[in-house]
Amino acid sequence: MNTSEIFADLKKKIYSPVYFFYGEEPFYIDELTNYLEKNVLDDASKEFNQTIVYGLDVSARDVVDLSRRFPMMGTYQLVIVKEAQNIQNFDALLDYFDKPLDSTILVINYKYKKLDKRKTLYKRLSKSKKVVLFESTRVYDNKIPAWISERVHILGHTITPKSEMMLAEYLGTDLARINNELNKLNINLQPGQPITEDLIERYIGISKDFNVFELQKALAKRDAFHAFQIIQYFEANPRQNPLQMVNVLLFAFFMKVLIYHQFKNESKNTIASKLGVSPFFVDDYRVAAQNFNTAKVKSIISDIRKLDLKSKGFGATDGSSYGPLKEWAFKVFL
Repeated sequence: MNTSEIFADLKKKIYSPVYFFYGEEPFYIDELTNYLEKNVLDDASKEFNQTIVYGLDVSARDVVDLSRRFPMMGTYQLVIVKEAQNIQNFDALLDYFDKPLDSTILVINYKYKKLDKRKTLYKRLSKSKKVVLFESTRVYDNKIPAWISERVHILGHTITPKSEMMLAEYLGTDLARINNELNKLNINLQPGQPITEDLIERYIGISKDFNVFELQKALAKRDAFHAFQIIQYFEANPRQNPLQMVNVLLFAFFMKVLIYHQFKNESKNTIASKLGVSPFFVDDYRVAAQNFNTAKVKSIISDIRKLDLKSKGFGATDGSSYGPLKEWAFKVFL
């Protein structure tokens, strides 16, 4: 089952005896667990019938014993095991997973790990009709803008492509952090109000004019004046624009320019697919490719690698200085 299907059943109060949420991406695991924690039982029942434990504090035998208790004055008892990946001798839970108590809802919150699909645990969980098994997979960089768009839609808004990219570039792949910032935005918006760069600047603090996205565009167009203005802004606001983050994003941009050179005769949609971006942004890569041939792009990428090492203290007396970034930008325009 996927998250939409699980949430649809939960909202209808269709419960399974066991929920096993696992995987490398903690966001969905926590989101599903938190929903069950808040909504299965009413406040009066929680005192008697809701138990939350952590994997470091309990054994598999403890979890089984908790799960085999009967609810007091209610239909269900809810047992939530957070950080369950820390339980020793986890396979001791297998027999309970095969024959769980129908009056218990056991939630296993098993984060940062995949299950080995060749092993008994996964095979028995996946075959059981009493278990909802869900893997929370990592969302990779190129999928983050689409993920942002989907979450914005859930909140009842729309978002401009540039705003998606601003958030994706500055918030990275931490889904919990992105979700928190979107919720912060949502509190300040009218129902259905579109999310724009101005709103992101006002409520999240990312400058709409002086950010890595605009630096990339200035470099692509060979607009040296604006590029150095942006770098000057970064230097004045280092906490919002850490060098390591800037280097990673510049590297990703010029790698895409290099890829564009390979597919520049294809359609815009094909190129967008190869680059992992919205077709809206393909023209930025086209302009960059026109201004920087393949050899120059390779040289730029090589220099970014050196720049990144300097920002980490290798070959530089001050790894936090923006001087090397200015020197790098100067070489880009030569």
